[in-house]
Amino acid sequence: LSPGAKMGCFTFIKIIMILFNLAIFLGGGALLGVGIWVSRDADSFVDIFGAVSSSVLQVVNVSYFLIVIGAILLIIGFLGCCGAQKESKCLLMMFFSVVLIIFIAEVAAAVVALVYTSLAETLLTATVTPALRDKYGEDKDFTSIWNATMQELKCCGLNNYTDFNNSYWLKEHGTYPQDHHTLAYPWLGPLACPHLCGCLPQGCFQQILTEIRTNGGVVGGVAAGIAALEIAAMSVSMYLYCHLDKK
Repeated sequence: LSPGAKMGCFTFIKIIMILFNLAIFLGGGALLGVGIWVSRDADSFVDIFGAVSSSVLQVVNVSYFLIVIGAILLIIGFLGCCGAQKESKCLLMMFFSVVLIIFIAEVAAAVVALVYTSLAETLLTATVTPALRDKYGEDKDFTSIWNATMQELKCCGLNNYTDFNNSYWLKEHGTYPQDHHTLAYPWLGPLACPHLCGCLPQGCFQQILTEIRTNGGVVGGVAAGIAALEIAAMSVSMYLYCHLDKK
């Protein structure tokens, strides 16, 4: 290619890099805003998005998750956009490194989730079960999210109702959390469920796995799309990095 054609190609890729990362930056800002909103008013969030409560996000604190993801996207978008605009090798390398670390973490998480399901369950149990014992019934936002999850997935706890043994809820109310029927119609109580949660012996972890397997094609397609975008972003940033000296 002639020097003019190379310059034109470089400029085109630079513009694409700027626009792409500007979109990431704006998306990160939106997620950060939603995360802050959820942390302040979780009930409204659950009312609006209750239909998606079967999502795996419901086993963690959604507000913290969105805030963290939004902040990460803001950083990535800023590094990529400014690195391309200012033609800074330092910012471009930082962008490449951050995206590479995220990509490796995602691959590792996917391997653990798909190949070592029992390990993933153990890790989730080690983090989520203590939260259920300590925060369910005491933290309003956490309780609302879990109520929506258990109603939507027709499950109880992460593994089963015994996750609530020695919990704040059990000590305060003397019962396990009620199932999706008794949550809506409290007067059914023990008549409908002698052990309340006992009517729903399955835990939410297995229900989430079932949902993921049922929609495996969609989940796989989304994961593949995200991976492709990350690889493309790393390739473009490295192209700009390597060609800055040749400009």
